[in-house]
Amino acid sequence: MAANPSVLMLTLNVFSATGGIEKVCRVAGKSLYDLKVNADIKEVQIYSMYDRDTDIQEKYFPAAVFRGFCGSRLQYIYQAVLQGRKSNIVILSHINLILVGFLVKLFSPGTKLVLFAHGIEVWGPLSLVRKYMLRKCNLILAVSRYTRDTMHAQYHIPLQHFFVLNNCLDPFLPEPVIEKPAHLGHQYGIEQQDTVLLTLTRLAYKERYKGYDHVLYSVQQLKADYPGIKYLLVGKYDDAEKKRLDKIIHQLGIQAHVIFTGFVEDAALAAHFALADLYVMPSKKEGFGIVFIEALYYGLPVIAGNADGSVDALDDGRFGLLVNPEDAPGIQNAIQHFLENRKAYIPAREAVEDKFGFSRYRQNLLYALTGKNISA
Repeated sequence: MAANPSVLMLTLNVFSATGGIEKVCRVAGKSLYDLKVNADIKEVQIYSMYDRDTDIQEKYFPAAVFRGFCGSRLQYIYQAVLQGRKSNIVILSHINLILVGFLVKLFSPGTKLVLFAHGIEVWGPLSLVRKYMLRKCNLILAVSRYTRDTMHAQYHIPLQHFFVLNNCLDPFLPEPVIEKPAHLGHQYGIEQQDTVLLTLTRLAYKERYKGYDHVLYSVQQLKADYPGIKYLLVGKYDDAEKKRLDKIIHQLGIQAHVIFTGFVEDAALAAHFALADLYVMPSKKEGFGIVFIEALYYGLPVIAGNADGSVDALDDGRFGLLVNPEDAPGIQNAIQHFLENRKAYIPAREAVEDKFGFSRYRQNLLYALTGKNISA
């Protein structure tokens, strides 16, 4: 491979959609561009199937390296293969792009094909065709050890074909808000002295693995001793899931303790983190969980599940409490333990940024792709 390779990153969405994978694409794209500026790689191009050229946010990387195809799949595939043949490394941001990567390898066997593996989308099962194409990848960037180990067991891919590249904090995250925002407290009926539990996630009827049901039961058990306890559920919800949760909340008699915010813009999330005292999401299907490290960045203690990629996000429990996501009493006990020992679980921001900061991520990405360290 060339000493300073040219890189093509292929994505589905970077700017025109919100979500964890889009966040990964933005910071990976910025990392690659920074590495180009630093002369650690020769060239970088970023193609997005569904974005428009005008969707770009140039604080991440300039328009000159970005191309959006507005959903024109055939044009995207054609141009990706053409550019891929000229590139030393082609990075696929999602398993749904594996056909494009396979075509690049077909016409350019010497191109290094790299796949980002995030979580549930690669845990399986995959079709025989996809499994065959997956084996054409030279390197799989797994966002957590759990994703690596699951893929290794499912598809018998040798461990040396993986590199665990934990997700990182977006370098453009707003600074933490020091005081609880009074305007949000007024909006949601939360008093300054209330204890606020927070979960930030999409509430989907077909994706009920985030653990918020158990938190609702915990609130019901804890409200007698902590009458000011509130549970803030931040995120878009579908009608079926909202109806199901409303029924549970009514049965538990905790209507006064649970607040649904609906969708919240990224720019307003820092204030919502500031309103909370504890982030709790005992999920069991997280590939990594960027929201955990964001909560840590904003100074919140975190409770997460111990059965998935959340373990990496909490650095094996160094940054928070890991609980069995199936153990409802254990989740309640973890919340109560926090309420009784609040100061003991305030995360050390410097340690969080050292582990999950953008600079560390960029360095790890370069090493994964080339085996080199960042130039001095």
